[in-house]
Amino acid sequence: MKDVHLIAADTYWLGGSDRRLALFENLFPIPRGVSYNSYLILDEKTLLLDTVDSAVAQSWLENLTALLAGRPLDYLVISHMEPDHCAQIARLTALWPDLKLVVNAKTCPMLRQFFGTDWPDRQVVVAEGSTLSTGRHTLRFAMAPMVHWPEVMVSFDEATGALYTADGFGTFGALDGAVFADQVNFERDWLDDARRYYANIVGKYGASVQALLKKAAALPVKMLCPLHGPIWRKDLDWFLEKYDRWSRWQPEGSGVMVVYGSMYGNTARAAELFAGLLAEGGAKDLRVYDASVTPVSQLIGEAFRCKQIVLACPTYNGGVYPAIEAFVNDMKALALQGRTFALLENGSWAPAAARLLRPSLEAMKNTTVLEPVVTIRGALQEGQMDQLAALRDAVLAGC
Repeated sequence: MKDVHLIAADTYWLGGSDRRLALFENLFPIPRGVSYNSYLILDEKTLLLDTVDSAVAQSWLENLTALLAGRPLDYLVISHMEPDHCAQIARLTALWPDLKLVVNAKTCPMLRQFFGTDWPDRQVVVAEGSTLSTGRHTLRFAMAPMVHWPEVMVSFDEATGALYTADGFGTFGALDGAVFADQVNFERDWLDDARRYYANIVGKYGASVQALLKKAAALPVKMLCPLHGPIWRKDLDWFLEKYDRWSRWQPEGSGVMVVYGSMYGNTARAAELFAGLLAEGGAKDLRVYDASVTPVSQLIGEAFRCKQIVLACPTYNGGVYPAIEAFVNDMKALALQGRTFALLENGSWAPAAARLLRPSLEAMKNTTVLEPVVTIRGALQEGQMDQLAALRDAVLAGC
């Protein structure tokens, strides 16, 4: 019995989903799990595009051998060398002694690093524009360095219009039986995870994604086949527009996110009150987050979506409250830019959070820090409502 899906002429999806993994890369929470996609072309020659993570390897290998039905595996295209995609390479070389590895020049050193060999007698080395025919299908290769590793390449099948995109256009989330994006309500159920995946995994490399988008635009692409998440065969332009926007660090609208850290509730109350003022003033797309309980990866996803970010932050040990500091550090590391920040700080005897945050925020490209900065000493006082109203007006002016 095999769990595979015919996705195009001679072409099968044979991946797997892991619903037990709690943290992707042992870092990012994935409450909906994750899928690992692999693709097989059954032609005059057989060709596999990428392997899978060890967590789903046994069922994947059973699917692969069932599809081959006794035929040898002729080619393995190695799009990306992260272990969740390359973990089964050595296993396949042992099972099929004549298997050829389709690689580029940057792949080989990584093969040696992970496996102790790059199988030099098995290599088919390709470069930008190289092609490989399996019979009815011809794959054309394009390099996609730093989307999001330097060896990444994508493969375009001229027969089906399928673009195999490595980690590009992927998303967190296990597949619920359906392998195509048009079989699910992607905007409702998947978009937040797709954005969070992009922002945290690929987000720093916007210029590289822009280069890949330009290459894709020059091809008659009919399907996007990523290594994680659903396959796109309809409405490709809708998802490509999201990637274009995210890779230029452009917000998706006029959204405002209020992110607070709070030890005893005073900063939280001020942040909630300020959110209420924003809502009363007409802010429509408004969300509030406690940085101490919201995973940083979720905050990063929202920062890529929203236009304005309100930080309500206590002073802690003379510095910035750690949960807010972690969020700001991640925004810097992922090169977030073009955002407007509003600051509320708290400090019972020596408020310093805003002063310490400002250099980090202003170091981000095309960033604005609004005035006034509202300083709370312990608890918000009734007499400070005018300051909050002034800051509220400054935020609303940018909505």
